[in-house]
Amino acid sequence: MSGGVDSSVAAVLLKEKGFDVIGVNLKLWDSGRLGDEEADARGVCKSINTPFHVFDLREDFKKKVVEPFVNEYGRGRTPNPCVVCNRQIKFGLLLEEAKRLGADYLATGHYVRIMVDNHGDPHLLKGRDDEKDQSYVLGHLTGDVLKKVIFPVGEYTKSEIRGIAERHHLPVSQKRESMDICFIPDHDHAGFIARHFPQKKFGEGFFVDQDNRVLGKHQGVDRYTIGQRKKLGISSVQRLYVAALRPETNEVVLAAEECLYDKGVIGEDFHFLYAPKTSECGVKLRYQKNEIPAMISGYDEKKAEITLFFREKARAVTPGQALVLYDGDEVIGGGWIRQAVK
Repeated sequence: MSGGVDSSVAAVLLKEKGFDVIGVNLKLWDSGRLGDEEADARGVCKSINTPFHVFDLREDFKKKVVEPFVNEYGRGRTPNPCVVCNRQIKFGLLLEEAKRLGADYLATGHYVRIMVDNHGDPHLLKGRDDEKDQSYVLGHLTGDVLKKVIFPVGEYTKSEIRGIAERHHLPVSQKRESMDICFIPDHDHAGFIARHFPQKKFGEGFFVDQDNRVLGKHQGVDRYTIGQRKKLGISSVQRLYVAALRPETNEVVLAAEECLYDKGVIGEDFHFLYAPKTSECGVKLRYQKNEIPAMISGYDEKKAEITLFFREKARAVTPGQALVLYDGDEVIGGGWIRQAVK
């Protein structure tokens, strides 16, 4: 229970179905806001007469989520720490803690659904609310994990969830939801790295074009991402965008927008939730983006490497982001973007 309305209503829905519910809040990072969230979660549990626990996973979170996040920027990639946290912490360490508490299942307030087939195997589906669907950030979960989790709010829209919270007089019924990275509420990841990992901070470097001509100076390659146009501080007769990052030389390559479009992607650390029925699929390359029609060109199970080609070129394929495949509403599998196919 994060202290937000979604996980709070998830607890209410489970109690209404007859489950014995234990509320759990995770202490992941030292910040005042996270302390407020613990207090909100505790207040909700008190209002619905549910036991409440706090698990201190700060060391694990730093090691498994924050440090890899920083290291990814050092490799010239753009990481997604929420996907890593879900896989390593919430549906990894927390699931183990839940078992130690004697729980049969772990439930969260994510907007996704699980469908169990005739063989007892779970299938991960998008949430009913298209605007709130969170299947992209859970696309890395395995079938063994999905057998042990419940997503009570996945069948509802956000407005319906708020209505349930109001009817039960939950103290967080009107709480505004947070869309930022929990340990970087000001959205300044480069400033975060400079403050907490100064040894990892990049200094000044050069903007260059695709012919390696110097266009100007930048403040560090870790401040930029593929496709970025704003805050470059470069004057040019045409609009320039970040086309590539070279951490080994601290260079940022700028190019015209037409250079950002790629015909495919190579994914790594990829696993299928089930064997696809066809090579045709939809692929999501970023959160809150519609999936792109694509074709699976090859999959090396031993290397966990997949190659996809898009039906139409896709803009700004970004190494380090999550790569999630769909068959309609169903998640086929997930991995990470290693590189674009030009």
